[in-house]
Amino acid sequence: MLFKNTKGKLELIRSVDFKLESQLQKLVDENLFHIFGLTFIKDQFVIEGEPFRLDTVAYDSSSNAFVVIEYKNTKSVSLVDQGYTYLQILLKRKADFVLLYNEQFNQAKTAKDFDWTQSRIIFISSMFTDYQKRAATFEDMPFALYEISRYDNEIIAVNPIGKVPVRIGQVAKTNKDNPSAFDIVTGEIEVYTEEKHLTKGSEGIQSLYEKIKESLLSWPEVTIDVKKHYIAFKAQSNFTDITIQNRALKIFINLRKGELIDSQNMTRDISNIGHHGNGDYQLQMSSDDDFEYVLSLIKQAYKKQRN
Repeated sequence: MLFKNTKGKLELIRSVDFKLESQLQKLVDENLFHIFGLTFIKDQFVIEGEPFRLDTVAYDSSSNAFVVIEYKNTKSVSLVDQGYTYLQILLKRKADFVLLYNEQFNQAKTAKDFDWTQSRIIFISSMFTDYQKRAATFEDMPFALYEISRYDNEIIAVNPIGKVPVRIGQVAKTNKDNPSAFDIVTGEIEVYTEEKHLTKGSEGIQSLYEKIKESLLSWPEVTIDVKKHYIAFKAQSNFTDITIQNRALKIFINLRKGELIDSQNMTRDISNIGHHGNGDYQLQMSSDDDFEYVLSLIKQAYKKQRN
């Protein structure tokens, strides 16, 4: 329940249903970047020869990959079957998605310019069933589920449905003689997890990462988004990205050159250097000796994202 505090008296904020799926879709599509950090490309996308209409196609610049968004108002549909079918279409018809991108942004990119291994599906609904949550949120599935609620005074709440740490091989089987959508998708798309990143670091570096993570997640509205090359911590968008190495953490601070106050000169300017993380500043951290100072640097980018 949500309440409004009016001079010490709590007033219940009542929920307001989305009467039509199109209302929910319009609201999210027009605010894709603010909610998910994604760039809208097209809604109701139909590919000639395919039987399905994709609700929304978006682009994730941080992973250089396409994202398909599906809005659900039914509790009976299998998200797993639908998700793998749509991702199969995405991988089979890459040229159509590249053409769509080029037409939208007046570009001349080819399929090799995108990272197809990070393609994914986002399912959005006002409510998922327990079965849908359990079936579609295993750790190694390239799906994300979000429940969106609307309340009085047009207050909107967006809540991610958490991942379950179970290997996908335990919940699905493949048939190599007759490849299914599952086989095709898992053969090309890889789901990146914190666990996979952590295996790259020594025990001490893993502990250091967990210490930083605990601090960052204590700040309001911080979420984690695991990418191929780093683990992103987000407010509205990435404010810091962390790459786990064997003997150090490589930390990127998402501020433009000249925006960071670093009195100890701990960071280096990477504005003219190719790199995977976001921002123009990067530092190496191998111990917690400067823990509080590093947090103060990261917080500068966090506060900017929140303003």
